[in-house]
Amino acid sequence: MSSLELRTKITSEARLELWLEQVTVPKPAADEVVVRIDAAPLNPSDIILLLGPVDAANIQAGGTPTRPTASASIPPERMPGLEARLDKALPVGNEGAGAVIDAGADVRTLIGRTVAARSPLGMYAQYRVVKASDCLVLPDGISERQGASAIINPLTVLGMVETMRREGHSALVHTAAASNVGQMLSRVCLKDGIPLVNIVRSQTQAEVLRLLGAKHVLDSSSPTFRRNLVGALEDTGATLAFDAIGGGTMAGTIVAAMEEALGAKAENYSRYGSPVHKQVYIYGVLNPDARVLEGNLGMAWGVGGWLMTWFYEKIDSATARRLRDRVTNELTTTFASQYSSEISLADALSPEVIVAYSRRATGKKFLLRPSGPPHRGLAPGNKVHELKP
Repeated sequence: MSSLELRTKITSEARLELWLEQVTVPKPAADEVVVRIDAAPLNPSDIILLLGPVDAANIQAGGTPTRPTASASIPPERMPGLEARLDKALPVGNEGAGAVIDAGADVRTLIGRTVAARSPLGMYAQYRVVKASDCLVLPDGISERQGASAIINPLTVLGMVETMRREGHSALVHTAAASNVGQMLSRVCLKDGIPLVNIVRSQTQAEVLRLLGAKHVLDSSSPTFRRNLVGALEDTGATLAFDAIGGGTMAGTIVAAMEEALGAKAENYSRYGSPVHKQVYIYGVLNPDARVLEGNLGMAWGVGGWLMTWFYEKIDSATARRLRDRVTNELTTTFASQYSSEISLADALSPEVIVAYSRRATGKKFLLRPSGPPHRGLAPGNKVHELKP
């Protein structure tokens, strides 16, 4: 059996190359299953790997309609830091869902079940062999579409909440909060009674969260944003933030606002500021610019990186199982994902479609259908087909 798989490569000549590779699907080992990938989300981390530092508007089409390719030149100033991936054909796609069509001797009972899975070998493929232990068996009646995003975003959200509890915080701040992750986090915090400060960049995005029942929703484009942020921090007592923006001034703004909120409640003055530790974890790079930390931060603070995968490598198996079980039980409610468009593997290499999904706009999440028809996501005129929620 053969499989078409999406590949990305940055060459030593400073070019991005994208294509579909045809490979032979290996027989599964005793503890492995063969999954027909019916649905896989295009998460921001996948798009970053797929396109690298390329401006999507510069990508050119090539190949044939059924075996398309895409390529673009990379400006020399964007090449530093890419040495480790030069001239390497890399698979893409962190997660996906589909039917188990074959299995090794120890896990034959999984044949015919629908599972969600993740694999370092890439899920933007028609078929993928994965360890059975890396699969989340979906409950009866849950489709591959519903289970496509069952791992990365839900476990990221639960990892944030678990981190909050383990580090002694009692409330959270989250940026880019109208995203799929942000909406999931809002639902979890509402259900678990955790105060949450949501930061968005428009009133339209704010309304999305208010409809979910969120109390503290702040528009960073508002001239009163900083004052509103301090007020929300005083109300919630939040001293931990997860920042998806990465670059720019947001992380520093949050730390300084936390310090101001703590200072407003202090009974005694200290030249060193509040002794309460304030922490911002950066887990995304929506803004690739330099991180700027300025203002009165006090002396008890930290800004660092946080990655879901590395967090789960550190926790014990019982905790990981508890969090995964919660995802399974709440997959169509708390952890439900919405998609605006569906595309095929061939569509994913269309320059126009690449421009559309590379925007990573709120409410415009794309779903890849690797095992679907060659062009299921394009309407007449080569326009991206928008799906109704």
